Amino acid sequence: MDPVYVGWLSIIPPILAISLALITKEVIVSLMVGILSGTLIYTVSLGGNVIMDTVRYAFTMMTNQVDIGLILVMGMLGAIVEVITLSGGQHAVADWAKQRFHSKTSSQLATVLVGSCLILSDVFHNLSTGAIMKTINDSNRVSRPKFAYILDATAAPVCCLMPIGIWVAGICAVFPENNTFSSPMEIFFANIPFNVYCIISILMVIYFCFPHNDFGPMAAIEAKAETTGDLESIDEPVKESGVGTIVDMVIPMLTLVVGSILFMLYTGGFWSGNSFIQAFSDCSTSVSLQGGCFLALAAAFLMYIPRKIVSFKAFMNGIYAGIQSMVSGMTIIILAWTIGGVCRKLLLTGDFVANQVIENSIPVGILPAIIFIIAAALSFATGTSWGTFGILMPIVFNICEVAAPALLLPAIAATLGGSCWGDHCSPISDTTVLASTCAGCDHIKHVSTQIPYCIVGGAGAISGYLTAGFTNGSLVATWVVSLAVTVALLIGGKKFIGYKKSSTGMAN
Repeated sequence: MDPVYVGWLSIIPPILAISLALITKEVIVSLMVGILSGTLIYTVSLGGNVIMDTVRYAFTMMTNQVDIGLILVMGMLGAIVEVITLSGGQHAVADWAKQRFHSKTSSQLATVLVGSCLILSDVFHNLSTGAIMKTINDSNRVSRPKFAYILDATAAPVCCLMPIGIWVAGICAVFPENNTFSSPMEIFFANIPFNVYCIISILMVIYFCFPHNDFGPMAAIEAKAETTGDLESIDEPVKESGVGTIVDMVIPMLTLVVGSILFMLYTGGFWSGNSFIQAFSDCSTSVSLQGGCFLALAAAFLMYIPRKIVSFKAFMNGIYAGIQSMVSGMTIIILAWTIGGVCRKLLLTGDFVANQVIENSIPVGILPAIIFIIAAALSFATGTSWGTFGILMPIVFNICEVAAPALLLPAIAATLGGSCWGDHCSPISDTTVLASTCAGCDHIKHVSTQIPYCIVGGAGAISGYLTAGFTNGSLVATWVVSLAVTVALLIGGKKFIGYKKSSTGMAN
């Protein structure tokens, strides 16, 4: 199928998809409507049958765009998450941790550390970290809203930065073909330093783990927990699991990480003469993650079944359940690939928008900040980060490659960071709901107490992306301004929004 230049009509598919997603909160339907609108425009421009050819072009593009390898990876990662959860190894880790953390600061920092290690997916992160660390934080009078904030702020932001897990597969899947980078994994690694929101979010969590740093509604709840022992907890269902040990959780995860890295080095030609860094850049992402996933599942099988930690039937059912849990994400990714293909390969949407930016002298320096704001708003409204960067990423690539090549990496990072911002604090995000559920916290209270912290991190990121835009993508300038604004807002928050001490003089 040859592309056609249709001018302003080329922006109808993404605008329609975004608008419908904001209105209906249904990303899958919105993406499908966007795809069909694009193929309808393409069909009419060629004089084809408006019904038959519109549908034919849509599914032809879908077939051409699907990366079966990455879809397989997502299913395998879902299976790994499920079978590890079934083993109950997280409860053994919790018993070990109870003996070692005896203060609010230490238990909160331990939660950050544990959560940063459990990065197979945001769902697995919340389920496992919640199961391991909830009792420990309760014993040290950490309020449930504060615990929920720590879970939430180290879920999507950490997963978005790590090259292992479901998120890297999903992110690499939406990177379109381009002439700047040799592989999706190279793009992923290159964007990490510019992903200021996700990094700032993690740094802020660490900052709030220490005494006297909370402000706003969170400070009031923490002071109440310290003085009265009221943790603002609610009853929540407990997921049944096996009686595994620490190694039942650690070994499969280590096998996944080490196995994936070894496969990345192998497929990237490390043993054929490429350097370590070059091998990571040139590796086959999907094949490498498939190999790591297979080894992890094999390790879990050999550990659980002979020892009867999990029965053979339960293990196989866990694999099926894990794959089923990823169907929604797989569908979003497939549709995101398709609408990206329609815009990029049929209607030349990116070329049109880039030309408008150049011809109308729109300052390209504002692009990264605008992209962050759009991604944050869309993700907040729809509750999905994957659907957001799936819609925006192909357009961002096209615009930057034509109008602002030097800003491609900040723009990619702004798309991912903005998507994570919405995923982090949207009340309808599955990650946010799961964080409050796993913490045993009232959902609205969780959202309302963490919103001021999210706003601080978002403001710091926006200021950094404005700086990146007007300094031609300077990483140093981006970080100097981002950190300066974030620190200023944290200080201002304590001073003007309020900080409440308990009767003992401690709030954390």
